[in-house]
Amino acid sequence: MGPSIRQGLVTLAAVAGALFAVAAAAIVADGLTDDVRRSDVAVVLGAKVYPSGRPAPNLAARLDKAVELHRGGFVRAVIVSGGFGKEGHDEATVMRRYLIAHGVPADAILVDHAGVNTMATARNAATIMRAHGFRSAVIVTEYFHVSRTRLAFEKQGLAGASTAHADWFDVRNLYSVPREVVGYAAYLVR
Repeated sequence: MGPSIRQGLVTLAAVAGALFAVAAAAIVADGLTDDVRRSDVAVVLGAKVYPSGRPAPNLAARLDKAVELHRGGFVRAVIVSGGFGKEGHDEATVMRRYLIAHGVPADAILVDHAGVNTMATARNAATIMRAHGFRSAVIVTEYFHVSRTRLAFEKQGLAGASTAHADWFDVRNLYSVPREVVGYAAYLVR
């Protein structure tokens, strides 16, 4: 490999790295910029439930944000969306119980047991919203997940959803942000 090819590869790698860093920064900025508007429903994406049946702290933070939105009159209803985790619990059922325990009326909670990933949650939320005549939604997830979730909602015909990020930060976010750059790119071409 000659010096000019080597220099070209180094330059290409530097440009790719810079673009990746810019994309990561954009995802973080987007996710930390809530744009909550009064909406028919909040859609809370599932996450890990401990073997004890207790939501992991990041899931509890998502649910706490939904409670805050409901109490504040920003949403009339909440869709909880999750799948059956390897820990042996249905995330959506655990989420529903948590919301009820924190004051959200049971009849204001709609459950999606098939929200096994972000795109499935968006697809299922669109179906549930149409069935109930809901036209507007607030997406509730962690900040690094907001951009890809909004894109999934747009692909399911739910453009214009507002967002609220959970007040939860963890050292694992150092991994989650780069993963979301790749995930967002994959959703763009999907």
